[in-house]
Amino acid sequence: MTLLSVDNITVRYGRLTALRGVSLKIEDGETIFVTGPNGAGKSTLLKAIAGVVPAAEGAIVLGGQVITGASPESTARLGFSMVPEGRHVFGGLTIEENLMLGAGMRKDRARVGEDLKQVYDVFPMLRERKDKPAGVLSGGQQQMLVIGRALMTAPRLIAIDEPSLGLAPKVIDQVYETLLKLRDSRGLTLLIVEQSSTRAMMTGGRMILLRSGQVVLEGDARTLARGDTLKKAYFGYGEH
Repeated sequence: MTLLSVDNITVRYGRLTALRGVSLKIEDGETIFVTGPNGAGKSTLLKAIAGVVPAAEGAIVLGGQVITGASPESTARLGFSMVPEGRHVFGGLTIEENLMLGAGMRKDRARVGEDLKQVYDVFPMLRERKDKPAGVLSGGQQQMLVIGRALMTAPRLIAIDEPSLGLAPKVIDQVYETLLKLRDSRGLTLLIVEQSSTRAMMTGGRMILLRSGQVVLEGDARTLARGDTLKKAYFGYGEH
């Protein structure tokens, strides 16, 4: 079943066109990687879906409901949760207070405590330090915290912008291992932006390559890794 459909969207920042007629479909339970060079429009795509920036043209449908032009709050209520680049924890609040911010819009208060327990089960380190300020956490621990906060929104689809940015390789492995376990145990759909295509090739799933605001390649990540097709599309080799 198609969970998210992006149909021919265009996003502009003033005179700059960041996305040009981008379309994609994401099935329930899929893992999708969006990759491409700097300035390709990867983060803009997530922001457009989330409702942070408006689409000048095209349509976005989530769970059968049109969300084009909807507020971020409305989109979140339909099950879309975004983890932005840079982690953005509230350093002066405790770890548990950061987590509970994710549940702020929920009406099913009876389940919030159960979900908090599940987050702590996934990330025991957060339970151990739940009363500590979030600002004392390392980069990898902050990434775990923002993923946990996203889980507290009770999402169907989590979009994560550059989850490996600035992290050591071992920590990146832990982050991805956790994400894939959550996908399988909770039935989540993952939309992951990574500038490097290497992680998509290692993890598997479908990959979409953006360049200059357009989709230039799409397919199975490991299949695309064979040969020079991906490299040519990424850097624009052979174009005139």
